[in-house]
Amino acid sequence: RDGMVETVKTLREAGIHVVMVTGDRLETAKAIATDAGIMAKGDMAITHNELDAMDDITLKQNINKIKVVSRALPMDKKRLVNVLQAENGVAGMTGDGTNDAPALKKANIGIAMGITGTEVSKNAASMILADDNFSTIVKAIITGRNVYRNIKNAIGFLLSGNTAAILAVLYSSLANLPVIFSPVQLLFINLLTDSLPSIAVGVEPKNEDILDEKPRDPNEAILTKRFSSKLIIEGILIAVFIIIAFYIGLKDSALKGSTMAFATLCLARLFHGIDYRGQRNVFAIGFFKNKFSLIAFTIGFALLNLILLIPSVYKMFGITKLEPINFVQIYILSLIPTILIQIYKVIKYR
Repeated sequence: RDGMVETVKTLREAGIHVVMVTGDRLETAKAIATDAGIMAKGDMAITHNELDAMDDITLKQNINKIKVVSRALPMDKKRLVNVLQAENGVAGMTGDGTNDAPALKKANIGIAMGITGTEVSKNAASMILADDNFSTIVKAIITGRNVYRNIKNAIGFLLSGNTAAILAVLYSSLANLPVIFSPVQLLFINLLTDSLPSIAVGVEPKNEDILDEKPRDPNEAILTKRFSSKLIIEGILIAVFIIIAFYIGLKDSALKGSTMAFATLCLARLFHGIDYRGQRNVFAIGFFKNKFSLIAFTIGFALLNLILLIPSVYKMFGITKLEPINFVQIYILSLIPTILIQIYKVIKYR
C-alpha cells in the first residue's frame, strides 16, 4: 500500500519491530517484506513448518531476527506473541479473522480491522483500525506517547513547583526568618500557578519527533529516580531565587520580603510551565505552537500584576507596595531558572 515503506521505516526508528505473518508462499512473502522494508540483510524468513520445528529456546534466540513467517497458521501468531512476552517484549498483533481472536486477545495490544474484520476479532482486540490502514497504527502510537508524556510533564511541573515552595518555607523556618508566605498567598499560588499552566502543559500538541524517544518500560513508575532527581534540582533552583527575592525585600520590611517572595514564586512557576512543554528547548518545540500555554501565562501574569498594583487588595493578600526597581528584580529573578533550564536543554539535545 502507499506509504507502507515510510511507515515501516518510522516504526523501526521508534524502536518497534515489524514481523509479517502471512499465509502466502515464502518467496512471495520475502519479496513483499523486502520491498516494504520489513526484511533486511541478516533477517530471517521462515515457514510454518520451520517455526513448528523450533523449540521455545531456539525461537527465543531468533525472535529478533525473524521478520517473515509464511504459510502461517493462527496458532503461529499466538506462539510468537507468547515468546515475545516471555522476553519482556510488548506485542501488538493485527488481524481480521475469527481465527485471529486468540492471538489478538493474548497480545498486549490486539489490533483488528474495522472494515474487513469479523465481529469476533473486533471484540477480542484492544484497538480497531477504522480505515484498515497499517499506517494508522503509527498515528495511534504518536497520540498514545504524547498523552503519556503530557501527563508526566504536568505531574513534573506541579511537583517541582511545589518543591520550590516547600523548600522556601522550610528555609525561612530553619533560619528563624519571618513568615515567607501567608495562607492566602499559598492559596492564590495553588489556584493560579498550579491550575492554568498544568492544564496548558497537559494539552501540548503532539510532535512527530516523539517517535525518536526510546520506548518506555510499561512497568516503569512515573516517578523514577532520574525524574525525581530532576524535580528536586528544579525545585532547589527556583527556591534559591525566591529566597534571594525574600532577602532583598527584608532590607525594608518583613512584609515587603514576603511580597517579593510571593511574586517571584508565582512568576517563576508561570515561566516554569514553558519548561515542561517538552524535553527540547521551547524554540525547538515551537514557541507559539501551544496557544493554551501562552494564554495561561498571559492570564497569570496579568492577575499577579493586578494584585501587586491595586492597593485595595494588599491587606487581603498580605502584601505591600513595591517600587519599580522591585518589579524589575522580581522579573529577573523569576526568569533566571527558566533561562538556565532552557540553556541546559539546548546543550543536551544539541
